[in-house]
Amino acid sequence: MVSDRRSAHSRITQASVHLPDGRQTVEAIEDRLRAHSPALRIPPGLLRRMYGLEERVVADDGVLPSDLAAHAASKALAQAGLEPGDVDLLLFASVSADVQEPANAHIVAAKMGLTCPVFDVSNACNSVLNALEVADSLIRCGRYRRVLISCGETLSRLSRWTMTSRQEMRTALASMTGGDMGAALIVEASTAPGIIASTFMANSTGWPAATLFNPYQAPGLPHALDIDSEQLLASFLGLDTRALQWLKEHDTDPGELSLVCVHQPSVPFVNTFSERLGVRRESVVPTFPRTGNVAAATLPLQLALAGEQGRLRPGMKIALFGLASGASGAVMLIDWAASAAP
Repeated sequence: MVSDRRSAHSRITQASVHLPDGRQTVEAIEDRLRAHSPALRIPPGLLRRMYGLEERVVADDGVLPSDLAAHAASKALAQAGLEPGDVDLLLFASVSADVQEPANAHIVAAKMGLTCPVFDVSNACNSVLNALEVADSLIRCGRYRRVLISCGETLSRLSRWTMTSRQEMRTALASMTGGDMGAALIVEASTAPGIIASTFMANSTGWPAATLFNPYQAPGLPHALDIDSEQLLASFLGLDTRALQWLKEHDTDPGELSLVCVHQPSVPFVNTFSERLGVRRESVVPTFPRTGNVAAATLPLQLALAGEQGRLRPGMKIALFGLASGASGAVMLIDWAASAAP
């Protein structure tokens, strides 16, 4: 459906996730890594000490990102009491993808029986936040009234099991923390503020810190996930300062926020982020230790968990903080008084 009138606001009315049944403990990950990389010494508990990981969610072989996204999106519609025909636009926003051609959103739509327009939004781990920005803009200008955002991540399949040197291990170890998950958000037109404001920023000179080259378009380059954690962290410096300034301009004290959802590539990263921005740790919904890094699905996961835990209440001011390789940063302020709890 295309609306013929503008909407002053948009709101998130549903947040849902689909978790595969598989789990892989840090002990199992380290045992397999030792078997594939016998030349390296992998001390017990390495992943737990470095990243704070206990276990990660793993999908069965043959399960595609579109499968996870379709499961989560169908769950969101069911929980909201909606039918496929009630969706005006479907967005697929994810690091993982079934195909490069066509848009993965077509695959998700076909699996769900949707006939609305679709397209992909891609910006690494900030893909869902950028999809929220797009949905908010299109709803406000009157183009659509209800947008479904879908995400399917299969990061566990990027694990680099064979390492030949400590230098290689330094840039490959983070790949062991990736998890699998589907997530979905429903965004609708609203007469009251839901998504209050947002800002997006970038430090694009930091793009070499985390790379996964396309084997078809870059045949002469390495085709494995390569993450220099120190370089990646350095690429975010300055983005936090800009985010704090923006929050100040919007009369928001991070320490007074009721709930904070932040991208979680590791426990130490979340702790450092909270300290630098003055966010109370108890306002953050922890997800990484039991799921691993689920990339763009991380923020919807935190909203869904907060709803299940009774932490989403009318009148709450929520901030979504996005940080992604590239590097890119984002902040979105939400008034949950205008949103329905998941």
